[in-house]
Amino acid sequence: MKALFYHNINADSFSAENMLIGGGGNMSQTTKWALAMSLQRVMAQKPLSKITIADITQDCGINRMTFYYHFQDIFDLIDWICQEEGAKAIQGRKGYETWQDGFIALCHAMIKNRAFVEGVYHSVQREQIENYLFRVVYDLLLDVVCELSEGYSISHENQRYITNFYKFGFVGVVLEWVKNGMNEAPEAMVERVSQMMHGQLLLAIQNMDSNPILSNKPH
Repeated sequence: MKALFYHNINADSFSAENMLIGGGGNMSQTTKWALAMSLQRVMAQKPLSKITIADITQDCGINRMTFYYHFQDIFDLIDWICQEEGAKAIQGRKGYETWQDGFIALCHAMIKNRAFVEGVYHSVQREQIENYLFRVVYDLLLDVVCELSEGYSISHENQRYITNFYKFGFVGVVLEWVKNGMNEAPEAMVERVSQMMHGQLLLAIQNMDSNPILSNKPH
């Protein structure tokens, strides 16, 4: 979160009259971040299961109509926060040479937003954190698999299959890390994962190339 920026914003500026509903994208994005920060403040006071849209809008100084213009419900807001923070953390670091940096940055972003991550993880909406991690890790690994697949005759379907297989291992490690309080340094965790994974993706690609099971060839 860009806390320094938002700490300097007057709460009155987030009145419904100033939201420019249907207007400029920058103002819309500012409104979304304001709602995101209000949710995080409210989550520091009560569990997610007890938070209402009224709690968020009152903290933010806007009305319910403005909230519903931007988000369908609280869980839509949570999903948006996850997507924005994940994209900001990884910043395109998804290739073979940079995936570790992207993974480490993602974990540090989760530590920075510890109250939010743990609040969602320990709620009935834990699935949202899991689905978010599955999407982020899948995108990160797919770029690596596609890069390593150059020169091999492996179908896109098999590339996705390999990515999905290893995605579950990555996400399982991260969820266990969250469950244990995110105490291990991200660098140490990612280094261990990297050591276990060393050469494994390429080996899977070579095996699929030698013994193709699914038939769709790359274009």
